[in-house]
Amino acid sequence: MEIKASDVKALREITGAGMMECKNALVECKGDAAAAEKLLKEKGLAAVEKRSGRATTEGLIVIKNDEKKAVMAELTCETDFVAKNVDFIALADNVLNTAWNKGYSDVAPELSQMVLDLATKVRENMALSRLVTVNAAADEYIAKYIHSDKKTGVLIVLKADKASVFSNKEVQDFAYDCCLHVAAFIPRYVRTSDVDQAYIEEQTGIFKIQAKESGKPENVQAGIVQGKLKKHLAEICFLEQPFVKDDKLTVSKKMEEIGKAAGGTLSLSNLVLFQLGAK
Repeated sequence: MEIKASDVKALREITGAGMMECKNALVECKGDAAAAEKLLKEKGLAAVEKRSGRATTEGLIVIKNDEKKAVMAELTCETDFVAKNVDFIALADNVLNTAWNKGYSDVAPELSQMVLDLATKVRENMALSRLVTVNAAADEYIAKYIHSDKKTGVLIVLKADKASVFSNKEVQDFAYDCCLHVAAFIPRYVRTSDVDQAYIEEQTGIFKIQAKESGKPENVQAGIVQGKLKKHLAEICFLEQPFVKDDKLTVSKKMEEIGKAAGGTLSLSNLVLFQLGAK
């Protein structure tokens, strides 16, 4: 039977399949557009299932934030080409907006289905790997940062003793700079009290061996061990790291300074870091 070019074009717009693939589907389904669409979707799904074991090492980190609520998501795919495709970028926006509007705080079936719909068109393995929603209290403020390559995203939630503190531009800038700091230094922990005791014991053992090799008296060795441990924890804990915009002060000391200048007291409520492919 004769298949009209307009019918092929319409089916291609719906399914994203190639022109010849759409024509062949219409021929196979005897011109039934709905049946042809179903057939193409089934073929696309089968193609995705075949690729399900393939690594999804490319993708995007995306964030939506209004300073009182934020949604951050990680969408992954197989290739950089797809990650930069307008349809994949639009999917990321749609996932964010849907999660925002419906109050999803994790990967919901509806969101996964949105990803699968595009995957069947593109025929590449994709996933909504992570999604988080953060809500701020009246005395809290949310700042965000996404690196230019869209492979690192950070949310910082600051708390103040007075909500009016967050109208201060320097406080807002500091919150953003904290996000920059996290993206640059990738701290393993927020504060020293968060560090696993087993990890501390492991590092202490390493430093004891190093101190012993120095040949110094035991009481001096003990001081060396404590000094090395303190320095190491300062390197891996966000609040103890030298602040990215003022390395003479730790993040916690800079936070104290900024809060005092704004007429209040600041503290860290939450920190969320997404790196593409990391868990």
